[in-house]
Formats: sequence, structure tokens, C-alpha cells
Amino acid sequence: MATGDYVVMTVFFDLSRRMGYFTIQTYIPCILTVVLSWVSFWIKKDATPARTALGITTVLTMTTLSTVARTSLPRVSYVTAMDLFVSVCFLFVFAALMEYATLNYYSNSARKLSCMKPKRPNYSVLDVRPPHTVITLNNSMYWQDFEDACVYECLDGKDCQSFFCCFEECKEGGWRKGHIHVDLLELDAYSRVFFPTSFILFNVVYWVGYLYL
Repeated sequence: MATGDYVVMTVFFDLSRRMGYFTIQTYIPCILTVVLSWVSFWIKKDATPARTALGITTVLTMTTLSTVARTSLPRVSYVTAMDLFVSVCFLFVFAALMEYATLNYYSNSARKLSCMKPKRPNYSVLDVRPPHTVITLNNSMYWQDFEDACVYECLDGKDCQSFFCCFEECKEGGWRKGHIHVDLLELDAYSRVFFPTSFILFNVVYWVGYLYL
């Protein structure tokens, strides 16, 4: 039952958080730590102490930044935008460390396979002395440079010892048609492109979705 006319006032509160503090304290340090982890891709793969120390240091730094970021915010039962950003940055840093572990493992495997004697009759080693090796290919003798002064075994129909083959015709043979050649010894070169590109794409999606959607 209507008792009269009343004035109704509606108030809308538009709340926005200032990003300056969190940008300086969390976002920029996380981004710089991820970029710092990419420095290992330009360090020689034989420098195990340097690359391992850099990888572990960046992982520990991201762990510290994650802890500090969570303690400065109220505890909630859901995943915040900052938690997502810090977690993805941690995954990038951890992936950079695992990249060197993979590269080191396959480098050692290739080094073990490199000293096996070739089985093909037209590939014979005449002499081995660093940093060059004299080999004969189709009855023609020439000098070939090798990183470890060894010859990789190369068999018809085989995978050239997991792509670690020294001879160009083995890499470009007819049996390789329809297959993708991935040289795991060049994993650093691939990572120099893949890691920055994927991190930039993540930042574009993150900031567009966080600020405008």
C-alpha cells in the first residue's frame, strides 16, 4: 500500500587500485628477473657453473618476490591477477633452468656417441687430432672441423644419432623428407627466440585483459 512519494538516491562507487606501488615493488622486479634468466642463453654451454648459478639465483629471487607480494596483500581464497603474473614469471625462470639441464644432458649424450667408429665404408677416419680431423668422403680426402674432434656415426635410414650428424648429405638425405629437423645442440638459439616472444605475448594478453576487460 502506497503511503506517499519518497525521494530515492542511488550511489555508485567506482573503485580503482593505484598501480604505482605494485608496479615498482612486484611487476618490474619480476619482469627484470625473467629477462635476467635469458642471459644464460648467451653463455657457452660448457660454462656449467655460471649457467647453473644464474638459473638457481633467478629461481630463488622469484620465490622471494612471490612471498613478498603475497604478504603485502590481504589473504583471499581465490587467485588474484598478481598471483597469476608472478606464477607465470616463476614458470619462465624455471623453464630457463630446465632448458640448460636438457641441453647439458643431450650434449653429454652426443659427446659419448661422437667417439663411436663409423660403420659406413665410405666414411673412414684417417687421423684425429684437435681441432681438426682428416676424413675421406667418396675417395676424396679433406679437412673437417669438429667441436670435439670426433666423427658422428651416420647410417642410411637412421636418424643420424638423434640429429647429431656431421655430414650435410646425411642431414639433407631423401629419407629425411616429411620429417622436422630439430638440432638439440642448437637449443640455446631456439630459446633466444621462443622465450622472449612467448613472454611478450603473455604480457600483451595479461595487461590488455587486466586493464581493459
